[in-house]
Amino acid sequence: MFDNLTEKLERSFKMLKGEGLITEVNVAETLKEIRRALVDADVNYKIAKSFTDSVKEKAMGQNVVSSVKPGQMLVKIVNDELTTLMGGEAEDINISGNPAVILVAGLQGSGKTTFSAKLAKYLKSKKGKQPLLAACDIYRPAAIDQLEILGEQTGVPVYTDRENRDPSKIAVDSVKYAKKQGNNLVIIDTAGRLAIDEQMMNEIASVKKAVNPGEILFVVDSMTGQDAVNTAKEFNERLDFNGVVLTKLDGDTRGGAALSIRSVVNKPIKFIGTGERLDAIELFHPGRMASRILGMGDIVTLVERAQEQYDEKEARKLHKKIAKNQFNFNDFIQQINQIKKMGNLRDLAGMIPGVGKALKNLDMDDDAFKGIEAIIKSMTPEERETPSLLSGSRRKRIAEGSGTTIQEVNRLVKQFDEMRKMMKMMTGGKGKGKGANLSQLMGNMQTMQKK
Repeated sequence: MFDNLTEKLERSFKMLKGEGLITEVNVAETLKEIRRALVDADVNYKIAKSFTDSVKEKAMGQNVVSSVKPGQMLVKIVNDELTTLMGGEAEDINISGNPAVILVAGLQGSGKTTFSAKLAKYLKSKKGKQPLLAACDIYRPAAIDQLEILGEQTGVPVYTDRENRDPSKIAVDSVKYAKKQGNNLVIIDTAGRLAIDEQMMNEIASVKKAVNPGEILFVVDSMTGQDAVNTAKEFNERLDFNGVVLTKLDGDTRGGAALSIRSVVNKPIKFIGTGERLDAIELFHPGRMASRILGMGDIVTLVERAQEQYDEKEARKLHKKIAKNQFNFNDFIQQINQIKKMGNLRDLAGMIPGVGKALKNLDMDDDAFKGIEAIIKSMTPEERETPSLLSGSRRKRIAEGSGTTIQEVNRLVKQFDEMRKMMKMMTGGKGKGKGANLSQLMGNMQTMQKK
């Protein structure tokens, strides 16, 4: 996400020369390039100009300490202003009430139904809620079927009434049903249209009046750029929603919607969708997003994701094995699976300062480790447990079984041995220390799959 904007901003900072003081003369060209980069990212020109004017006001006359270059000082100021532009602080969702009611609205194709399921899974796992999904989109073909499938995949029940053609009545009945079944949260998936029309607006307003939701979320496809901002403005005038959800942010290299929408509707971005997986949803943190946009990574989010997959008991066992040089292919594939659960590999790499840029042109999709996994799974249980058994004839058999070459198998075994030695060195060989950190493990794995 934001690749184009990040690249242009980095270029603009390099233009700032001189030392000692940021002045109107030496900052003028840099600010011009920053404004141009924002407009190219589909940020409204007035917002882009207001942003650079604010940066200029903050930067002018700033003393630059001897250890910091003017460009670095400006990066800090831009980072603070980007954070402010996107809302300053993260704002969580309101899930008070029994049941709590969340109304999800937006245009057709924005990803409302998928987001509703993602949100249900998120609140079930993170907040301990017992959600119910309500299918109130009675127009789009197979919308109810889609929600039922997603509900099954997330383990969340879905309330449907295929005979009823009144979305408000379905919404009210779903809340009654939730109370009877002991569900303390209802997420209402409403109908969208290909464009804003009066009938749709009246209908969604009617649903709102009928169930009086504690939270209304407007879902918008971030790749529609400035159109997304304009749509949000019209919806807000009718619905007075509580927050915005930006979907498909992983496919948007510009990022204009994320930067503009808060300024236009004065409502916080609450969640972002970062992929197709049902766990690819994040609470929106303006400060962390500003750091990502400026190419500085997002270690906090990376650590949070790692902690979600962290099992202290298993970690201790693994640490002892590494210290005794007993780390094997079973352990290795387990670590791969944990990293895969954390999300898209390119997205994870982008959270490590400097790594995302270094790996920019590499193919890092969700199947990045497919070849490695095929080789390991073609080994016998004994070979996975004791890598030293891998003789030439065994490696030939593994290559044939995994659909790879003997060279690829040899390369994997060699890289695995090197990684195992490095991990042992990091523990001090005595079971002390913290072992390999996530960024190093990811780096090793990426090296293994690309060489």
